[in-house]
Amino acid sequence: MAVLGQACLIIALGLCLYGAIASVAGARSGSVALVLSGRRSLYALAGVVTVAFVVMELAFLRSDFHFAVVSSHSSTTTPWYYRLAAAWSSQEGSLMLWLFLLSLWSALCVFLLRGRLRDVAPYATAVLLVLGAFFATLLIFTASPFERVALAPVEGVGLSPLLRYPSMMIHPLMLYSGYTLFSVPFAFAVGALIVRRVDAEWIRATRMFALGAWLALGIGIVLGARWSYAELGWGGYWAWDPVENASLLPWLTGTAFLHSVMIQERRGMLKVWNASLILATGILCILGTFLVRSGILDSIHAFVTEGNQIAWAFTALICVMLAGSVYLVVSRRSDVLRSEARLDALLSRESLFLANNLVFVALTFVVLWGTFFPLISEAITGNKAAVGPPWFDRYTVPLVLILVLLTGIGPVVPWRRITVSRLWRTLRGPVVVAVLVTAAVLVFADTATDHVTTVLLFLVAAFAISVALQELWRGTRARQAMSGGNIVVAFGTLVKRNRRRYGGYIVHIGIAVIFIGVAASSAFKHERDVRLAPGQSTTMNGYTFTYLSSTGGVERAANGAIENITFGSKVRVTKDGRQVALVEPSRDYFPGMGGLELGVLSRYFAGESTSEIGLKAGVVRDVWVAQQPDITALLKKLERADRVFVQLVRSGRIQMTQASQVRDLTLARIVREYAAAPPPSRFRVIVSPMVMWIWIGSLIVIGGGLIAIWPEPGAVRGRVRARYAARVAQDLGRTA
Repeated sequence: MAVLGQACLIIALGLCLYGAIASVAGARSGSVALVLSGRRSLYALAGVVTVAFVVMELAFLRSDFHFAVVSSHSSTTTPWYYRLAAAWSSQEGSLMLWLFLLSLWSALCVFLLRGRLRDVAPYATAVLLVLGAFFATLLIFTASPFERVALAPVEGVGLSPLLRYPSMMIHPLMLYSGYTLFSVPFAFAVGALIVRRVDAEWIRATRMFALGAWLALGIGIVLGARWSYAELGWGGYWAWDPVENASLLPWLTGTAFLHSVMIQERRGMLKVWNASLILATGILCILGTFLVRSGILDSIHAFVTEGNQIAWAFTALICVMLAGSVYLVVSRRSDVLRSEARLDALLSRESLFLANNLVFVALTFVVLWGTFFPLISEAITGNKAAVGPPWFDRYTVPLVLILVLLTGIGPVVPWRRITVSRLWRTLRGPVVVAVLVTAAVLVFADTATDHVTTVLLFLVAAFAISVALQELWRGTRARQAMSGGNIVVAFGTLVKRNRRRYGGYIVHIGIAVIFIGVAASSAFKHERDVRLAPGQSTTMNGYTFTYLSSTGGVERAANGAIENITFGSKVRVTKDGRQVALVEPSRDYFPGMGGLELGVLSRYFAGESTSEIGLKAGVVRDVWVAQQPDITALLKKLERADRVFVQLVRSGRIQMTQASQVRDLTLARIVREYAAAPPPSRFRVIVSPMVMWIWIGSLIVIGGGLIAIWPEPGAVRGRVRARYAARVAQDLGRTA
């Protein structure tokens, strides 16, 4: 199996190199046969890489520890569904996933766009194949998932406990789908610049892939935030961590691109912006992969320590992509990238979209600078200093306020120009709603006056939501007046007839809802760290947390082996004498990988530990509790038990055949005794309002994104007719 997988990678590299050369040669010489051969190389690449990917996944599923990557990232105690996901927790598996998704999306794009952009497509195909060659080269020579070990271990290391969370099975798939999907418009932008054809056709052709990339990347970011909130035990969902920022950067520039291309399609403007934005997005996708897999920056989200082996390769690729992109834009700036029109007025949709772009670019620069500041400071001063969340908040919050305000104004401003009086007539209703919402926040939130930026964010978010709802309502009423029927049918027809526009409105609503959740949960959160023994309580912001009793036990895998030790508690939360929640936080301890030097019993606490939070989520507020048991005395007891156990085995009082059974029984007894009378534990208790609105807003964004990406029936029929006409013209040309 390993030989088959390695052979597929070698074939994949050959296909990439041949296909890239054939595509470029065919484009330059006008040879249709070579261009077609290059395209078929991409199809073949998708098939060959799929075989290699299946081989790798089967090795994980079968726990074949002859594969080095399986033995170091999986185990027989890992559930089968986590074994499948364990593949991309490794360096080798994540690169394999990148190549697999890149080949699939690229093949799909080239297949769907066959017959269109005939001059651009060969160069785009070559770019995609060169990217495939890069990852295939890394997989063959640097991080092969098919490397075998001479002597397979009986048991593997296992998947990191932190990654044993449902959303983490999908989170990498979504992020890498976003990265690889953005490679498609990146490649077509390069092709369009090379042939100097930078009209809106390449944008229309690849819009579905750009929207899909933006949506997939957004889903991945939200899943990562949810994992951080529920699994890491620190009480937050976003920490401005380098890996978090790595996924946010291309999402920001990709969002700017999706807004900016509307101006080029409508007015032939901002061609330089659009080309620069999508090229930057493609580079930032590679940069995001580099940050996650290289370990160049410290991150709680990075699980690879051997990343320096590929750091130079990624650095070289990024430099080549950056230099090539700058050359293409600069060399075409004065002729083919020249705007076909100019701004007619400052108060117009074009100018607002341009302002929107500037804000997105400013946000990208702030996040990029803060992320790489440790490396910048080390290069200048020799000290690796990092900036924290307060630094990011200081610069991003004002920019977000401006962005949300523009989100509200932009949809109602027409192209070219609008008068102030007409704009006011359109916006006065949403302005009134926003003022009323802000007044309610000031009345019902005791500390609202201490958080001016939060109140302002509520103001602009309420304004943006009101504008979007107003536009949806007006459109629905107009549709109902034209066609009759009930309002639900009218709304469905309205959205169906212009999915891109009204899907965008729904996305705007979701984004504003997310910002409301972020603002409320950040500014009005109450948090406390406290040490409690069973029976003790603590009070915070009117809520009383009572440590009722302790829990604990030994958890076993499906094969009967001890998987982890759990210590937890039952905590009752009350307010005004009424029970609000009964939560059960816990801490799981996993065994370390090693021999007797870790201790026969102590080794079960020598590995990683994870926090399982107690959470009572609600629309109004979340009650969140995490526990950190004090196991100092337990570890000392286990050390003494280790020495006794070894002496009993050496003296023959415990037979070797009975040693594992006696060990497990002894460990279970000690754990029960400890759980029955534990020392005080350290608790982190949080009452955070409106966190759920972050997840609700995310679902709204996903819904709006799916509506916007879904092709309109007329567009599908138009593409079919265009392909048919192109085929007929080609046949006529052959017979002439």
